[in-house]
Amino acid sequence: MAACLGPLSEMRTVRTVLEELDEQNQPTRPETPDSNPNSTASTSTSIMVMRHKVERIFPVYARGGLSPRSDPVGYSGSVVGDSIWDAVRLEAKAEAENEPILSSFLYASILSHDCLERALGFIIANRLQNNTLLETQLMDIFCDVLVQNRGIKRALRMDLQAFKERDPSCLSYCSALLYLKGYHSLQTHRVAHALWNQGRKVLALALQSRVSEVFGVDIHPAAKIGEGILLDHGTGLVIGETAVIGDRVSLMQGVTLGGSGKETGDRHPKVGEGALIGASVTVLGNIKIGEGAMIASGSLVLKDVPQHSMAAGIPAKVIGYVKEEVPSLTMKHDASKDFFEHVAIGYEGRSNGEDAA
Repeated sequence: MAACLGPLSEMRTVRTVLEELDEQNQPTRPETPDSNPNSTASTSTSIMVMRHKVERIFPVYARGGLSPRSDPVGYSGSVVGDSIWDAVRLEAKAEAENEPILSSFLYASILSHDCLERALGFIIANRLQNNTLLETQLMDIFCDVLVQNRGIKRALRMDLQAFKERDPSCLSYCSALLYLKGYHSLQTHRVAHALWNQGRKVLALALQSRVSEVFGVDIHPAAKIGEGILLDHGTGLVIGETAVIGDRVSLMQGVTLGGSGKETGDRHPKVGEGALIGASVTVLGNIKIGEGAMIASGSLVLKDVPQHSMAAGIPAKVIGYVKEEVPSLTMKHDASKDFFEHVAIGYEGRSNGEDAA
């Protein structure tokens, strides 16, 4: 795996700082009669104070013996030419200069790490930690999966780009990485899904439980989710065990991809690539939402929705066809008059083979 490049590769890690402080605290030569007796005590006190400050700012690295491994081969997730990570670092540096009060937080969360995977692991570990799942343990779990799994490495970058481009309230890659719980929930699911497939189902369910408790997002670890996904807001999102979501899908808050309650086995929806599902939509049962389909907010979907069509209502019915190939990228999910005039065409025209206006 490629070594990490750039100025961050030369930075001292927090662990290195602590080790240097300990070395400074060790006497290197016998005390001479004319030496200042208060000098050693003063130096020791200063070092203890400095160490305490570092431990408070960087709890994951500074606590205990479960700190992340420093093996550059096993743990470096850096990718040569990683434009997303480069952008995150530049944004974090700029924010640290603009808001000095956040400089320690930005350094601990982003600038002290050599790759996006470790920064993400640090951020999520600190948000999900509790008395049972310690920060250091979660950091190890996340880094093990994020760095080793090439599919997840690609997906987490595609997801970050989706949040930045499709969420108008997202200021930067850095802000999405630090603050958006939809992104945090999605990446935790990717880790939990990998653990589930490894047979570590109890740990995967523990992560699901913490995400549900902390973020209000409930995604079963067995659910299969593509890349370039946007979970806008995330609050109240529920995705069942056998659900499958294709690439470049956008899901608004309050969406439920649930089972019908009458079947076992494969019982959850399958969402095609590029679909857009509006706020508070409920989709029940093993039904298909076609590629590029759009579901209007508040709908209850109980039957298949054809590709590139728009469904709305309780129960939902197809009311038109979507003009865009990938509506999830435009995020136009309202049902206003202007929407129908410019985005959708009627059934009659499409069925007669007429072109969209």
